[in-house]
Amino acid sequence: FGYVVSAFEMAEDALKNIEADQPDLAVFDLMLPGMDGLSAIKKIRKNDSLADMPIIILTAKDREFDKVAGLDGGADDYMTKPFGVMELAARIRSLLRRRARNQADEEILEKYGISLNKKTREVTSRGKKVELTLKEYELLLYLMENHSRVATRDELLNHIWGYDYDGETRTLDMHIRTLRQKLGEEGAFCIRTVRGVGYRFVKTEEG
Repeated sequence: FGYVVSAFEMAEDALKNIEADQPDLAVFDLMLPGMDGLSAIKKIRKNDSLADMPIIILTAKDREFDKVAGLDGGADDYMTKPFGVMELAARIRSLLRRRARNQADEEILEKYGISLNKKTREVTSRGKKVELTLKEYELLLYLMENHSRVATRDELLNHIWGYDYDGETRTLDMHIRTLRQKLGEEGAFCIRTVRGVGYRFVKTEEG
């Protein structure tokens, strides 16, 4: 389905990953070893930076009481097992669309120490202003707005340079390289090359 997914058996491990990487969506089972899923969801909702992250509960608990407790506890959707993969994918798309609409109304994007003001086109990295060319700005904006997935090379070329662009594809690589340099350490860690596919805006120690 084109998503980058991280899976964890323990809620505690999932929480650490969610706080560090701030994914676009999380799916929790209620019955987990150690901390249960509902307790993990409540912890997430106490974190202001994760307040609008969509959460789906996927569990065998099908009683009305459990569903109400899950939704009141912070989940955005509740599915019971057995479930259809296509239905789950559709619900994920629906929640991501809703979040994208909400984010589109926001003037400022902030992630991993990088801030982008869509109204003024001002970009900062760890509070320090970064001067970008128009293409560099458009690349960063597109990657930040689509950080839940990998943006393919063709997609980036078409979106930034236009569908009729027939120049060197190395132009994209050169702009990405310069963008990383200008953003400093955050740029090296957050703009990740997905070999043979494209680029993704995600926090990683691999660069």
